[in-house]
Amino acid sequence: MSRSGPDGRRRVGPGGGGEPGARVAIYARVSTEAQEARGTIGSQLDALRERVTAEGAGLVAEFVDDGYSGARLDRPGLDALRDAAEAGAFEQVWCLSPDRLARNYAYQVVVLDELARHRVVVRFADAPAIDDDPQARLLTQVQGVIAEYERAKIAERHRRAKLWRSRAGEVLSWKVPYGYRRVPRTAEQAAHVVVHEPEAVVVRRVFDDYVAGGYSIRAITIALNRDDVPTPTGKPTWGTSTVARILGNETYVGRLYYNQTEMVPWTGRRGKRQVPRPKEEWILIPVPALISEDVFDAVRRARAAHVTFSARRAAPDRWLLRRLVRCGACGLKVQCRSTKTPDAWQLYYHCPNHDVVRAGSEHRRCPERAIRAEALDDFVFDHVRRALLRPGTLAAGQTAVTARTPTPSDELLAAELARLERKADAASTERRRLIDLYQAGLIELAELKRRTQDLDARRRRLDAEHDALEQQRGELARGNQLRRRIATFAERAATGIDNLDFAGRQRLLRLVVEEVRVTGTNIDIQLRIPLDDPPDDQPSPPDDPPGAPGDNPPGPSRPRPRPVSSHDRLRPLGHDRVGV
Repeated sequence: MSRSGPDGRRRVGPGGGGEPGARVAIYARVSTEAQEARGTIGSQLDALRERVTAEGAGLVAEFVDDGYSGARLDRPGLDALRDAAEAGAFEQVWCLSPDRLARNYAYQVVVLDELARHRVVVRFADAPAIDDDPQARLLTQVQGVIAEYERAKIAERHRRAKLWRSRAGEVLSWKVPYGYRRVPRTAEQAAHVVVHEPEAVVVRRVFDDYVAGGYSIRAITIALNRDDVPTPTGKPTWGTSTVARILGNETYVGRLYYNQTEMVPWTGRRGKRQVPRPKEEWILIPVPALISEDVFDAVRRARAAHVTFSARRAAPDRWLLRRLVRCGACGLKVQCRSTKTPDAWQLYYHCPNHDVVRAGSEHRRCPERAIRAEALDDFVFDHVRRALLRPGTLAAGQTAVTARTPTPSDELLAAELARLERKADAASTERRRLIDLYQAGLIELAELKRRTQDLDARRRRLDAEHDALEQQRGELARGNQLRRRIATFAERAATGIDNLDFAGRQRLLRLVVEEVRVTGTNIDIQLRIPLDDPPDDQPSPPDDPPGAPGDNPPGPSRPRPRPVSSHDRLRPLGHDRVGV
């Protein structure tokens, strides 16, 4: 009788083994859980027990590794066997074959040499005894090399098979992102994922709170914990890192990737480490999407803006245009510097290439001088204020950016369309007259074909001109709508603009200013105007900028105000560039 211990060792009682004689232990191993479930480990143990009984030895212990690869040494059964050998618990070890002991030849040598030092003889049921026979030792070594080669072949076949199946759209990993469930492969269909609606609702809520609600990752985490929403791993509380991973996972827009990482040799303890592969080697597997591309892009822009405009990167209430000013000579974003004078602190926007080390050499240093922050802040805010108070300036700037030639007025387009329609009707009438003349016998068939082809060519030209004018008419209508939306935005932004404090001015500039490029005394301000249409069922936003979004987490008991911007409370979900 025998019983298994937690260390992979099976202790054998008095009835376990043969006549008194040599103390013998046996070792058996299977590589996968599937082999363990099929009971192949039992067949190995039976064969080894019969061999020990036939040898007339006494079986004192059994060591088993169920579902452990032979390519690793850290196996509980093998560790227990090595410890028992060091303690002198047995004199012989029986194993089915060398590849059961280890599939890596170097590992085989390590184990065999260690057992030999402890005066333990290793016997294989499917191979001759090693002892001091050079031929037997050579055979064992050859078997170890062949086992290692077979393992490499199996691994390569397995790798290529997984690549082929993933390119065919099969989801191989059993662990799928939160919000999905994996359906295993069947005879009718490959393994795939389906939406798990209870979790998908949480994913949509996270994206909606971050983009449309304008709340920080920390505020969303607090709200999820407050509402007792189950976590992906079953832990009692959500973490900010979990919410951040959800917001950055492309699976939720329908793109699940395989083959993103690889194992490479490393000098660390494990000898290997996982590194990312180039994106060109990733394999795209389409899956059902939970959110739209626009929402995911808005999240990406918001997180980038959060890093750029983080309050931890500079003292507050000092630089109004922090991270918005770019040096016109070097093209780099300027740094915020301060200098102590006898009267007060002087604030500057400073190009990083003023430093010779940063620039690389003396002749690469930036020729521009440092910019007085107060003067530039007041100048830019004054011009932005004027632009917002005059929507016509914004519309003219948008027209200059988006159109190289002026768009004709609606009246001219209507008149030109009417003229083309009259010409098209005249061509159709002339074609009918030609057919009547041919039927009356007044013209020949060849003449009818020639003149009909000319009329058809003329009609195609007229139709092409008509389509082009219709397209221009549509663009004109969109332009008129855009001008109305610009006027509406300017009216909303101008309300209370003169009463904004420093934080309100900074938020407004980050909302509408793309960048400020300074070259000498020339200042180029590029505006980015958010033109999102507010939902019909929501009121207009308040005149004053809302408070910090992290102060009040979203919740069902508190109405959610509409943010000034959906891009980290700074950038819009949809916008149009306007030049000033």
